[in-house]
Amino acid sequence: MNGDDQAGDDALDAADVDWQMAPENDQTFNPDGDRVALLREIAEDVRGKSSESKQLSAILYRVSDLYDGEEETSPEEIYLNVRHIMSIKESGGLRK
Repeated sequence: MNGDDQAGDDALDAADVDWQMAPENDQTFNPDGDRVALLREIAEDVRGKSSESKQLSAILYRVSDLYDGEEETSPEEIYLNVRHIMSIKESGGLRK
């Protein structure tokens, strides 16, 4: 296990997420082009000038990747990605 894997595992443990609510495998997220299009349309609609609306848009776009046959992701990966984005914002951003 490399350092990145360990950091990801630590973040999941610290998050105290009830993973029983999440699917056990990617089979639950069969490709669904209509769902991808709808989620991405909503993401475009909510994207505004505020950082919060941009973040929400990015989260919706990432969730749409679950249903995109061209993408390989999981709910855990999305959660870690979103958590990382939120921690950067909380610490003042990348340009501190």
